Formats: sequence, structure tokens, C-alpha cells
Amino acid sequence: MLVFLYFVVAAGLLFAVLRLTCGPCVMGYAEAGAETLFPRSRLPVITLGWTLSLFLTVTYVLCVGFDLIFPGYAMYEAWIALLPGVTWLSWSSFVLGLAWAFFYGWYIAFLFGGLFNAIAAQN
Repeated sequence: MLVFLYFVVAAGLLFAVLRLTCGPCVMGYAEAGAETLFPRSRLPVITLGWTLSLFLTVTYVLCVGFDLIFPGYAMYEAWIALLPGVTWLSWSSFVLGLAWAFFYGWYIAFLFGGLFNAIAAQN
């Protein structure tokens, strides 16, 4: 729980600072009245969040399935190190791993997308 709280607080603080300095550009929205001949590159953070979260959850499910089919080549030890509280293998641990994978997708989207949009807005 403490690890989850750390990630939420760190992402929230950084995103709040970016939002205060850049405004709506952090989320990938254009500023009002900022029509230019060459529009700036933007990443839509919401779309990026859903894409990364679904990608990581599908990857997690495929890796668990691979580990069950080919136990001699199991990769679960790498997942366990990255997903706090996950053990091999129970239903509650599997669902917790799905939740962590989904959360990591949004975490990456908010930080990477927000940073990219804030830096792109400065150029």
C-alpha cells in the first residue's frame, strides 16, 4: 500500500506542477486562440493512458498464460519484482497484477505525456 501511495503522490505532484506551468497543454489540448501555421506536437494523455494500460494488462495476461503453458521458461519472477504484493499464482494475486499493470499504464501516460506536452509547448 505504501508503494502505491508513493506512486500516486509523486505523479500527482509532478502533474500538478506541469498543469500550473503549462495549463491545458499538459493534457494535449490546444490553448484557446493559439492557432498557428505550424501546430505543435501534442500527445492526448487520456488516449495514451488507455492505450498503455490496455497494452500492459494484455501483456501481463499473455505472460501469465505463457508461464502456465511453458513452466520451464517461466518469467513470473520478473513480474513479481515489478508488481508489489503479487505472488505466483492465485486468483487474488492475478487480479492484483492486472490492477498494477493497468495502474502503471496510467502512471506512464500522465508523466510521459504531461512532460512531453509541457516541453513541446515551450518550443
